[in-house]
Amino acid sequence: MLERLEMFIALATERHFGRAAEKRGVTQPSLSAAIKQLEGELGVQLVWRGSRFEGLTPEGARVLDWARRIVGDARTLREEMRAARHGLSGNLRLGVVPTALPMIARLTGPYLARHPNVKVEILSRSSIDILHQIDNLQIDAGVSYLDNEPLGRVVTVPLYTERYALLMRPDHAFAAQPRMGWADLADQPLCLLTSDMQNRRIINGALIKAGISPGPRIESNSNLALIAHVQAGPWVSIVNTQTAAMFAGNPGLRAVPLADDGSEKQVGLIAPWREPHTPVLAALLAEGRKMSEI
Repeated sequence: MLERLEMFIALATERHFGRAAEKRGVTQPSLSAAIKQLEGELGVQLVWRGSRFEGLTPEGARVLDWARRIVGDARTLREEMRAARHGLSGNLRLGVVPTALPMIARLTGPYLARHPNVKVEILSRSSIDILHQIDNLQIDAGVSYLDNEPLGRVVTVPLYTERYALLMRPDHAFAAQPRMGWADLADQPLCLLTSDMQNRRIINGALIKAGISPGPRIESNSNLALIAHVQAGPWVSIVNTQTAAMFAGNPGLRAVPLADDGSEKQVGLIAPWREPHTPVLAALLAEGRKMSEI
């Protein structure tokens, strides 16, 4: 049944029989047959069917919750037994909001040094995608904002506080300022992350609080694209201090801290609300707690 539950989760996630079959590495008829067998075993219809996938039945939605728990627990069991035999090893899939990527090595570097047989896959994801993919067992954990938008039922470990700076060319009028307020940004040619990013929603809130209507002429889901425009001029961007620190030695850029006015946010680890966690995830949470104490 476990394999059929995994196919059912894939179908619920992809919402398409063909894509779900490809994800599981089976043919579409094999996946369809497995779903029908699962329905027969449970005695309920799980999927509304027409010429294509049309959604889960109410019973299917309930089974999906159980499937995620059962498959997650089975993976934990396998990893615990492997750790008991061979020590901590395996793969860890980590979704990270783009603004946290500059600091992620502070977490994964010490973690991998302690556990050299673990492989970490780091994926850039929005905060919404991180929660969705944790639910669907597509990633093991995430690094995202903890105190800005609802997270639901998850385990969290604070890592650091995100603060902000205005990034500009060294010939900008504000480049010599030691510190700036958010209200100083009125009429500045902003380039910012896209509105699907939680960092952008945080910045929007800070600008509105300062009496500024957010209206960037350039938007991107990549910090590198924003920084390239800042270097080309005349654009300025609002970045977190971790991103600013990465480019501190670049003579073509200048970062001026923005005043802390309540806009700073907690960033941390997010993991499924499940006990026990897999050994590799439990070790990552322990590493995160050490980092938060520094």
